[in-house]
Amino acid sequence: MVALRLIPCLDVANGRVVKGVNFVGLRDAGDPVELACRYSSAGADELVFLDIAASHEGRSTLVELVRRTAEAVTIPFTVGGGISSLEGITQLLRAGADKISLNSSAVKNPELISEGAERFGSQCIVVAIDARRREPDSLSWEVYVKGGRESTGLDVVNWAKKVAALGAGEILLTSMDGDGTQSGYDLELNRIISEQVPIPVIASGGAGSIGDIFDVLTQGSASAALLASLLHDGVLSIEQIKAELIMRSLNIRPLESK
Repeated sequence: MVALRLIPCLDVANGRVVKGVNFVGLRDAGDPVELACRYSSAGADELVFLDIAASHEGRSTLVELVRRTAEAVTIPFTVGGGISSLEGITQLLRAGADKISLNSSAVKNPELISEGAERFGSQCIVVAIDARRREPDSLSWEVYVKGGRESTGLDVVNWAKKVAALGAGEILLTSMDGDGTQSGYDLELNRIISEQVPIPVIASGGAGSIGDIFDVLTQGSASAALLASLLHDGVLSIEQIKAELIMRSLNIRPLESK
């Protein structure tokens, strides 16, 4: 049985890690290389690095920052933001990324998913889906792109099925409604998508307690939990989370002995 994963997320704008609520009100959260080293040393299973302004600003991901970050960590590392071609994927993998994350470009050009999977392997291709409920209590979500700025009209469940069929190796599923709120993941969203696709789902948006993480990995059926605010703000540490989840009998990789 594959171990469940804890994955800190570094949302980067203008060379700094930032965090907001519901994709707005961004505030500075630190230096990306420093935080990446801290989380890698603390026992995180992977890292995600998202240049959140790249697609909106129409530019490529900051390759040099990716290179410095990748050189500083010893765990798998996913990079996303502004990647719109096979050449862009190649550049980031050469800079040290283990996987790349496609979002806006995948919606615009779905063939990039299949082309990337064919050339680099499905394990390298993560598709990020930013989901917002159409109505407060509905079980219907819409796909947003360009850092949550633009609605697409696409149904999240249908889009998730399509990206899996095209060869994506994982889905990074963010609840825009829960993002940065620390009020809990959208369990219904994660459970429905996890049940509908044959690939791992990384749950994102809303982590505020160990209970929230436990719930999304069990009730939400997610394969991994993405963490940002509660780590950046020092509410919890990777060590605390892992120790508690292991005590609750979840299949989590134990911390290595120092």
